[in-house]
Amino acid sequence: MIRSRNGTSGFTLVEILVALAVLAIALTATAHALGSAVDTTAALRERVLARWVAEDRLTELELKSEWPALDTKEGDATMGGRRFHWVQETGVTPVTRLRRVEVSVMLPGAKVPLARLTGFVEQTGSSVTTSSPSQTGDLSQMGNAPTAPSPQTESQK
Repeated sequence: MIRSRNGTSGFTLVEILVALAVLAIALTATAHALGSAVDTTAALRERVLARWVAEDRLTELELKSEWPALDTKEGDATMGGRRFHWVQETGVTPVTRLRRVEVSVMLPGAKVPLARLTGFVEQTGSSVTTSSPSQTGDLSQMGNAPTAPSPQTESQK
């Protein structure tokens, strides 16, 4: 700062230009950071929606109670206003009554998946064509089947 002869003080032109340069650099860095945050939010939204598509595919397999064939299936889905392409690969496991299902979800035309989920489907009695006994045993022992009330004795009344 320079003082003039009449006692007033002020900034020189060089000081003002340096302050403006520092301000411009700070604003540019802030704008870049905000742009990166917006890009990250958009990418995260796509990944979340892709995961939901994969979860929907695995849930659909579970609800259909169908024994999936050992193959690869593809399809398209819409979630949150976005279009996605999914690939479902079914493979074997060491347990004969269990199949491994991997669902990969990507944007249409892309090769890199945004989400990949793996699930396992058990062969149930309704999806089996043979009459072999269930390997899980009697489910009524686990409390899944309703049980009849026990008869009351004279001493309980």
